[in-house]
Amino acid sequence: MVSGTILGEYTSAVPADRLWKASFCDGHNLIPKLMPGIISSIDILEGDGAGVGSVKKFNFTDVIKDYSYVKDRVVVMDQENHIVKYSTLEGGVIGVKVKSYSVEISLTSTSEGGCLSKMKIEYESIGDSLLSEEDANDMQQGIFAMVKAIDAYLVENPTAYA
Repeated sequence: MVSGTILGEYTSAVPADRLWKASFCDGHNLIPKLMPGIISSIDILEGDGAGVGSVKKFNFTDVIKDYSYVKDRVVVMDQENHIVKYSTLEGGVIGVKVKSYSVEISLTSTSEGGCLSKMKIEYESIGDSLLSEEDANDMQQGIFAMVKAIDAYLVENPTAYA
């Protein structure tokens, strides 16, 4: 087993407060509407869906061939500093490509009025090597796809989550 880290950034024209509210406070409602071909529903199994301790199950459509769901628990929800961290409990690449992983995303305001989204994925591999570059990229892009879908929605709907 080897520990690895995947880092990524995404720049948005949307202010941090709006992207935060839409993505991490109401994402369980918004994401299935914006990505119906990929995510059929997000079930809140524990908590309110946005607070520390909340457990959510992301149910995928048949477009995702390798797994049907991912279940995660919110471990950090810093509303003031726009930082969320969650650990994946089961599903997805757990047991297939990695033993475990957690994701931390932070949103920082930019001088242009938008925000910079930084993501850090920490994982433990199943074998004695790190994830391949392709697998690491797939993990990163899968997570950022949800933020990017919300970002596009907010650009098109400038009064939403204002």
